Amino acid sequence: MTYLVLARKWRPRSFDTLVGQDHVVRALTHALDTQRLHHAWLFTGTRGVGKTTLSRILAKSLNCETGITSKPCGVCRACTEIDAGRFVDYLELDAASNRGVEEMTQLLEQAVYAPGAGRFKVYMIDEVHMLTGHAFNAMLKTLEEPPPHVKFILATTDPQKIPVTVLSRCLQFNLKQMPADSIVGHLQAVLGEEQVGFEVPALRLIGQAASGSMRDALSLTDQAIAYSAGNLTEDAVRGMLGTIDQRHLVRLLDALSTGDAKGVLAVADELATRGLSYAGALADLAVLLSRVAIEQRVSGVTPAEDPLAADIARLAQSLHPDAVQLFYSVAVHSRGELTLAPDEYAGFIMACLRMLALNGDAGPQTAIEAPATPARQTAEPAVAAAQPPQAAPVAAAPAVERPAPAAQPAAPAPAPVAATPAPSVPVSAPQANVAPVPAAAPAPMAAAPVTAPAAPAAPAQPAAASVPPWEDAPAAADAA
Repeated sequence: MTYLVLARKWRPRSFDTLVGQDHVVRALTHALDTQRLHHAWLFTGTRGVGKTTLSRILAKSLNCETGITSKPCGVCRACTEIDAGRFVDYLELDAASNRGVEEMTQLLEQAVYAPGAGRFKVYMIDEVHMLTGHAFNAMLKTLEEPPPHVKFILATTDPQKIPVTVLSRCLQFNLKQMPADSIVGHLQAVLGEEQVGFEVPALRLIGQAASGSMRDALSLTDQAIAYSAGNLTEDAVRGMLGTIDQRHLVRLLDALSTGDAKGVLAVADELATRGLSYAGALADLAVLLSRVAIEQRVSGVTPAEDPLAADIARLAQSLHPDAVQLFYSVAVHSRGELTLAPDEYAGFIMACLRMLALNGDAGPQTAIEAPATPARQTAEPAVAAAQPPQAAPVAAAPAVERPAPAAQPAAPAPAPVAATPAPSVPVSAPQANVAPVPAAAPAPMAAAPVTAPAAPAAPAQPAAASVPPWEDAPAAADAA
């Protein structure tokens, strides 16, 4: 007898046995019970969440010999042949391998004919986002106004690639990823029927590894049965999955909290000896840190029956909340850096040492900000050093102001401007014989006589350029 894998053997055959998609089941059952049937449905969601299963159950509900119902009998010819995959009026098309306009044209040409054995012709197009643009365009008219005996069911894992013109013609249902608790409950029922021994913690590991996919969970269960010789224990499943024992992660956090570099290296070496995945270790460490952070904010939220409840409570008390957030950020980002490291061991070690280094520096924040204070002090002298050059513009400012009033009288008559410095020269000539000491005192005032000859220099500039004299003062200000 040929062995049938668990994912196919225990595929749900009615809406009542479908797990984890209650919102979709509710909408479809109400539509079937009230006979409000749409002509096109679109099921979206990740792998293994029930898109094809829902399509087959819906096809049975539409073609069951007992009538259109939300509870197909499962024993009539239509129901049994749909379950077996040989019903003539139910066609599953893989759009990944039949994506061209030719295949779509052939399908639409067959759709116009009446069903041969059932009530409706049901076309299920899987991975519909793989169709070409011409294929989508070819089906638009038929999808909008199909014959009364034709129903379309589209399924995809990437609805963003489907044209909006197709989306607007369908009822769209988004299938959710299944919670780990729902997966564990379903696995318990399946293994009970299969008469296979198991431990609940082992099923929890499978539920977490399945990432919300029931088909993945059943496939992993098949693998675990073969690995453990028909007895699913936690150690056997952990060894099969290559997951990290949580006690190693607790030891790692203890070493990180105390700054014990030797303890960190000991845990890393033990993981290397067991041949475990360092990427998985960082992922599990991030999960454990998130649980510690939640426990710090909401005390007592961890279930008492959890094997790590005591360790999580202790770590929540010993670790500072800032350190927990720091460790979590480093663990998450270091997973992406493992591919850049020379090897995973070096990448994991550097991630742990980075946690130690940052946690050690994060305690005294003033030690980090201390270098910034001298930097500001050195910046301030630099500004002060830059200010003495600004003193020259301050001294030059009167020079700018003096030519401005000098320019006003220069417009009516430049001759009086030249006459005004003439008396000032004789005044300074006798003072030159008085003493050299006052000469140092008038040094600031000497800027004024220096600027006085600059006034005649202003007329010299108009000779070199055609700029009016009243624009020389702004130009000199800009140059200063």
